Amino acid sequence: MTDDIATPSRSAATGDDGTGRTTGRTAAVIFNPVKVDEDTLRAAIAAEPGTADWGETLWYETTADDPGAGQARAAIEAGAELVIAAGGDGTIRAVAQELAGSPATLALLPSGTGNLLARNLDLTLDDLEHSIAVAFSGADRDIDLAWAEIRREGGRTEREAFLVMAGLGLDAKMLSHTDDELKARVGWLAYVDAIRKALKDKNRLRMRYRLDGRQTRTVSAHTLIIGNCGSLPANILLLPTAAIDDGRFEAVFLRPESAWGWVQIFVKIIWENGVLRRTKIGRKLMSPDVDALRYVKGSRLDVVLSRPEELELDGDSFGRTQAFRTWIDPGGLTVRVPKSEAAPSE
Repeated sequence: MTDDIATPSRSAATGDDGTGRTTGRTAAVIFNPVKVDEDTLRAAIAAEPGTADWGETLWYETTADDPGAGQARAAIEAGAELVIAAGGDGTIRAVAQELAGSPATLALLPSGTGNLLARNLDLTLDDLEHSIAVAFSGADRDIDLAWAEIRREGGRTEREAFLVMAGLGLDAKMLSHTDDELKARVGWLAYVDAIRKALKDKNRLRMRYRLDGRQTRTVSAHTLIIGNCGSLPANILLLPTAAIDDGRFEAVFLRPESAWGWVQIFVKIIWENGVLRRTKIGRKLMSPDVDALRYVKGSRLDVVLSRPEELELDGDSFGRTQAFRTWIDPGGLTVRVPKSEAAPSE
């Protein structure tokens, strides 16, 4: 842990009782300096009226070696009851993992290209002042947190949390092929070239899986995606029945056998899930399930692969895994949302 994490900087805002002691509740900001302009963020928080009930704000900067976990631990140890994550999906995932099981609430200041959790919570994007107002004056909502126990080649295991999705196959290979500099310049368009490269890989995933302790099944698939929630950018509803507070995940096996199989997948996901499913009339027009897609739901999934494969969590590559187990911790994380959205939708 670096010195700047151990001794965070503090804002000069309200909360001094005249003796140099901090009064009021404590909030901490963990920001990615690549995604966020610190001066702009400090000025916006200082101008937010909702900070009047809070003491001095703690500030922590992420680094390439520590994208948020160490900073979140330091914030909790310093007594922060509100931790504001300002950065991309990787920053938010790292901070959320450390906040799990703590009394602290996570608030989001979405930045970057994905903003996957913010999208699935229907939070406002690209409005810094509104996001800060929600952080300091919004309401708490408990959501599910997903975990993955990853077994590497040689038997070593790691445990990581994810908030939105975990993926094997095309999903993970696409990320490993994505040019970071191109992504910084053109955003999600960078994934088009990555998809082209990944589709050239004709290898399929061959795996054994067991859902909720039931019978072990064998499947060959192009891609496996497990979602704690189901929406992607561009109005894509990949996992239509996934809900972030129902104590379960939804998973999909993509199993195209030909070019026609890919057509079925894209029509089902882009058109039917993304457009038709959103209205009562549209749902009546939806086609039956197709062989190229297999959906399952549960709270625990064990997967053993025939060979090590690339794994992604919330849009970040996590290297190769030989096997993994994923499960849901119901209500394992508290997030700050607008007061009008504190109660989960029916």
